[in-house]
Amino acid sequence: MSVATIPASAFVHETSLLEEGVVLGEDSRVWDHVHIRHHTRIGDETSVGGGTTIAYDVSIGNRVKINSRAYIPTAVTIEDGVMISAGVIFTNDRFPRATEPDLLTLKSSQPDEETLPTRVCEGATIGAGATIGCDLSIGRFAMIGMGSVVTRSVGDFHLSVGNPARHIGYVCRCGQRIASLEPSLDIIQCQHCPHKYKIENTTVTEIA
Repeated sequence: MSVATIPASAFVHETSLLEEGVVLGEDSRVWDHVHIRHHTRIGDETSVGGGTTIAYDVSIGNRVKINSRAYIPTAVTIEDGVMISAGVIFTNDRFPRATEPDLLTLKSSQPDEETLPTRVCEGATIGAGATIGCDLSIGRFAMIGMGSVVTRSVGDFHLSVGNPARHIGYVCRCGQRIASLEPSLDIIQCQHCPHKYKIENTTVTEIA
């Protein structure tokens, strides 16, 4: 049986459980009462908050912040620089059942054709207490408001809130809101940093 790979620069709290084949990156931090299932990979300088559960074969990038008591199941991919706030729950099955239809056989928890992927792209933020559906993506530097229920994909730099989450505007790389929903051909300058954008038919293009 292989053991977890934990570099000397990483920290794992004594109350946490890392199963076989887990790989931690350099300078990563795993805090108290975290459970990371087998063969999950976590990148460099990533922090996993207390009470979080991460299922098997999950891929998490570099410099990701996962706050306390998040749940990340199989088939979720989290890219670099993502913020997962406290109490965020991901899902991976649209039609979950505990048993087969006859109620006599417990269904396997192994992935099957109903296990659907979710990708959180680089730089995105998911607010506290949000629930994220499956078979969707959350775009680069998008922001999901706290308590939102995401049932469809979210575009790059989009701000989405509510239940179900709806697109209400746009955010900058720095996280500040830069525009409302009205499409614009004008160049938009963030008021909090030097970044500039062009928005056309809900597509955001960064201006060098």
